[in-house]
Formats: sequence, C-alpha cells, structure tokens
Amino acid sequence: MFQEKYHQIERMLRACTGEEDVLLTTGGDHADLASTVAFKLAKKQKRAPAKIAGDIAERLAADPDLGDIQVEAAGPYVNFRFGPSLLAEAVREALEPGYGKLPGRSERVVLEHTSANPNGPLHVGHIRNTVIGDSLSRAFRKAGYPLEVQYYLNDMGRQVAIVAWGLDHLGIAREEGEKEDHYVARVYVAANREIRENPDITEEIDLLMQKVERGDPETAGKFRSAVSLCAEGIKATLTALNAHHDRFVWESDFVRIGDVDRVIEQVRRLPQAHEDETLWVDLSEQGFEKKYILRRSDGTSVYSTRDLAYHTWKGRNADRMIDVLGADHKLIGAQLQATLELLGEQPPEIVYFEFVSLPEGSMSTRAGKFVSADDLVEEVTAKAFEEVTVRRPELPEEERRAIAESVAIAAIRYDIVKVSPEKSTVFDWKEALNFERQSGPYIQYAHARACSILEKAGEFERAYRYETEHEVALVRHLARFPVVIEQTVAELRPHNLAAYARELADLFNAFYHYDPVLKSEGETRNSRLALVDAVRNTLQESLATLGIDALRSM
Repeated sequence: MFQEKYHQIERMLRACTGEEDVLLTTGGDHADLASTVAFKLAKKQKRAPAKIAGDIAERLAADPDLGDIQVEAAGPYVNFRFGPSLLAEAVREALEPGYGKLPGRSERVVLEHTSANPNGPLHVGHIRNTVIGDSLSRAFRKAGYPLEVQYYLNDMGRQVAIVAWGLDHLGIAREEGEKEDHYVARVYVAANREIRENPDITEEIDLLMQKVERGDPETAGKFRSAVSLCAEGIKATLTALNAHHDRFVWESDFVRIGDVDRVIEQVRRLPQAHEDETLWVDLSEQGFEKKYILRRSDGTSVYSTRDLAYHTWKGRNADRMIDVLGADHKLIGAQLQATLELLGEQPPEIVYFEFVSLPEGSMSTRAGKFVSADDLVEEVTAKAFEEVTVRRPELPEEERRAIAESVAIAAIRYDIVKVSPEKSTVFDWKEALNFERQSGPYIQYAHARACSILEKAGEFERAYRYETEHEVALVRHLARFPVVIEQTVAELRPHNLAAYARELADLFNAFYHYDPVLKSEGETRNSRLALVDAVRNTLQESLATLGIDALRSM
C-alpha cells in the first residue's frame, strides 16, 4: 500500500510540477511522505520555495485521486499524511505472511561478497564484508530479484602457492578436531617463517605459480586440494553467521577454459595497452597514474587479469553485478571498472566498506596474530549465555544455549550492519549484547514481547481503528517497510534496513508503554492486538532480511 501510494504521489507531483525528479522522501515525524521539489523549482521560477510549496499543496488537495491522503505545505515542504482508511489498510498488509516482498523482477543480479583468500579462517576484518553482502542478498531476494550470490575463490595466488608448498614440505599434521581453515593457517604461517629464514624457497614458490598457470595437472591438483580444505572451514563459519553463497567460483577455471587468454588478447588490441617486460594498460585518461599490470615478465597472468575474465563472464550472465570490497581495494576496483569499460564490458557496482576492528587491536594473518570469526562467535555466544541465564534461569540449559547462539549472531550481525559501510567501526560485545539498547538482541526482544502479548491475549477478532499518537506513529512506520526494502537495493545501503528495524522496536516499546493493550477493551483492544500482531510479523520479516532469528522467547 505505502509503496503504491509513494509511486502514485510521485506521478501526481510530476504532472503538477513538470519535474521528473520530485525529490520525494519518507517524512519522519511530520508526514508519511514529503517532497522538497519546491527548492528545485525556486531556482527556475525565481520565487520563494514556501510559496511554491503552498501552490502545489493547494492544487493536489483538490485532486480526488488522492483519496484518504491529506496534503499540506509546511514551509518549503509539501507533506502528505495518510488518513484512517489507509492506516487500517497498512495494518492489514503488515499482517500478511512475507510482508515486504515486492513483485518479481526480470533483472538478473549477481552479488559477490566475502571472497577472502583461502589461506586461513575468516577473521573479524572479513566478516563486515560477509554481513553487508549477505544482508544485501536477502534484501534483493525480498525485493523480488532473481539473484545468485558468489564467493570468488582465489586458488592461484602466491598465498595458495605458499600453503601448497608448506603442505608438501613441512610435514605439519592436522590436530584432532582442528578446523580445516585453522589448520591451513598454521601451515601458511609456518611456511612464511621458513621463507624468511631461507629466501631461496621463493624460487620454488615462483615455479609452482608458473606450473599452475601452464595447467600442470599435479600442481593444479595440489593447489585445489589446499584451497578445498580451507574452503570447508570457511563455509562452516559462514553457516554459523547465517550467511549463504549459491556458488563458489574458482579463479583457475578462467585460466583453464581460456577466458584469461581471450581477455589478454582483447587488452592487447586496446590503444591504451603497452607491452614491454610486462603487459599493462595506461589508465591515465581515466585518472590513474599507476600502471594496471595484467601480465608479469615471466608470462604469467596476475590476479587483475583473472578478475577481468571473471567479471566479463559475470557481466554476460547478469543484468546487474555487485561486488562488496574493503576500502583497501578502491584503487584496484576502480581500475577494474575503467578497464572493463574500455573493453566494452559491463563494470560492476562496488560497495566499499571501512574495516571493523576490536578494542584489542589489529589483526594480521601473515604474522599468525588475528582474531578469527570463529573465536569471536564463540566468545560472544559465551557472553550471551551468561546474559540469558541471568534473565531466564528457569529455562533448561539446552534452551538457554540455543537462545544464546541466536542472540550472539544477532549481536554480531546487527552491530556490524547498523553502521554505514563508508564508516569504520569497533565491535564492542558489551554494547552489541545490551538487551536494553539499540542492538540486535534489543530488536529480538521486541519481537519476543509481541509474541508474549499475543499468547496472553488468546483468540481475538481483529479491528483496525487507530487514533492515539503512538498507535498512528507505529502504523505509519509499519507501512514504510516495503519502500525501505526497495530503497535498500536501489542504494545498496543495508544500514538503512537496520535503522528501520531498530526504529520499529523503539516505536513498539513506546506504544506498549503508553497505550494499554491487554487491559483495554472492545474495539480498542482488538485494534491494538491486531497492531501488535502486525508489528510481530514486520519485525520477523525485517530481522530475517538482516539474517537474524526472530525469537519467540528470550
């Protein structure tokens, strides 16, 4: 309903003003929707924005198509408020299973996220990529897009060569119960130590990379075996974080099937291409001073070459490509986009994120000093179990542990996704696990409270009359959910969805505090219970889109 009215008002504003971009936004406390188009028109008409807004509001108010929508000017803003019938309809829609699901789209989307090097476990620095990417993928599916989520396995890099060499030469056995990716990290760290002590080993590593590039079966098998081992551990971590990939794409496949050779030949024909000791592209006209190298002096390709082949393949199989990358990839990501455009191929949209860290300090896989995602999940789960035990000591231990596991993932995922990607953040488990503050568990607790109210109420006949300040504010926020989904995928900003869920929990708690539900009577009671049920359903759908369990009891 809200989405339909949003687009209807957009069309009416365009017809009224003659402007294509009518600058329509959700209106916050003052309106359901608001337009700032008067500011834009003021420059053209040389009139005060407030006067223009008043004229627009007057013309639209006389249009019967607006129905149960009040329109008025508030200074330079044109504000729209939904009337009683639309508020009732909003609650009815918010009660529907799968609320927020948008009509199916034909545009095919491929989204790549995480794609950490397979030389050890995911660490805290990686999981912001995972949480942002998985939240976006859930939002795209909610928005009705056919979507494939990919993890790009770098199985040809120097780090993999070092792991393969270490597995061959160091005789390090996997300990009983040791997770695969943690074992690979031990081998990698030990191999790096050996290389520092004996630099001649570098030649052996270079030879391995040349052999795998030429397709030597034995070397390729060793690389794939090492990567497969590490990938199994990474997949287990992703599962624990409620993150899902549809496909793991192997970098070496693009060498094996000839795509890398084809890309190199395409690049060589570019006027910006240069061949001396290396093959490189001059992107100075696109604003890059640094050479974009695609082939080494020994004839082997580099990661960037294989990345071009991968993105060419993706672009030909999707209408929209999205990559989630750390801020340290901004240069190489921009070079990739520029080169794909020179080749006449579709460039990806890239969501860059700054890094998440812990108060304890920095992390380094190479030095063997890092906080793995597994360690973080284990630690936060232990803290969550303590908190759940304090709150619900009467529950069986097994149930408390199950709640704690869900609460821990909610704490981690929400604390990461709530911050806009371009801002760095520090994960503080005390804040993230605070049931009384704006955290993932806080939103889960609001859902559990709604479930508890409905359970105590028993059977009731739904009614839909909303008049108090807190009822109306809550209904208006419920109505926004489909538009928030639409805006999340359009702008690639999942923190907006996180903010929506937190605000919904806030408004529900205020409503519950000021407007009695179970103690009210008649139509008022039935209307408020219907509203609680609509909140429960919308919290469930918004939490699911954020990859968080909607618990019925906490």
